[in-house]
Amino acid sequence: MTNKVVLVVEYDGADYKGWQAQKFGVPSVQESLEKALSVIANHPVRVICAGRTDAGVHACAQVVHFETNVERSERSWTTGVNTYLPNNIAVVAARYVSEDFHARFSALSRRYRYVIYSSDFCPAILPKGVTWTHKALDVVAMKEAAKVFLGTHDFSSFRAIGCQAKTPFRTVLNFEVYQLGQYIVLDVRANAFLHHMIRNFAGVLMSIGAGEKPVSWAKETLEARDRTKGGITAPPTGLYFVDAQYPDVFNVPKRPLGPHFLPFVDEPSYELPS
Repeated sequence: MTNKVVLVVEYDGADYKGWQAQKFGVPSVQESLEKALSVIANHPVRVICAGRTDAGVHACAQVVHFETNVERSERSWTTGVNTYLPNNIAVVAARYVSEDFHARFSALSRRYRYVIYSSDFCPAILPKGVTWTHKALDVVAMKEAAKVFLGTHDFSSFRAIGCQAKTPFRTVLNFEVYQLGQYIVLDVRANAFLHHMIRNFAGVLMSIGAGEKPVSWAKETLEARDRTKGGITAPPTGLYFVDAQYPDVFNVPKRPLGPHFLPFVDEPSYELPS
């Protein structure tokens, strides 16, 4: 009998060349996780994730699934697997799910947070966990500019040149910009994302926040549908995969939204359109 298991995985991506397993011994989160799972399962395991992350990008609640022909307790798929993982990757929840669940294709939306640290000095703590800028940023202007990204658009101006997605159209369901002390957070939920899409959002909004570009530049960039008309791609260090939403029938484990070093903030209402 084949069982399907869903995991929620947390990782610091600073030391990895992204989520996806690669050739030539390049360190990846997927490879590390599959090796640890294979020990507990006593057979080779391959995992599929909700959304692949780039080199240097982190996750607070990456959702993955895998199939196995063995029976193990949910504790074995968490505590047991963590015994064989490096200390910058952790399985934080596990559950058996129905055969029709798929971590990628069953997802209704994905959510990321991009964390900017605005200060005169580069932080000595978490230097690879935030994107630092010495510039003072106008959060009100950034918030106003971000409104243009809501809805379904051709996001060609915000996709990497090498993006392999079949279409540049994506639907941004929510885009919040808020400040927590010296942290400025871009909180974005969409049906799916293009390669470098959020980092390119951040590059545009940081230029607007710094007063280098007007608020209207966000709309001009979107309507240009041309990556060369956009701003710089912001660093990966501040980006976190924080949630994937699924139909309730799958009963996927939920975790508190991260990253966990941020002060508590009231959750905005996130309702999927009917």
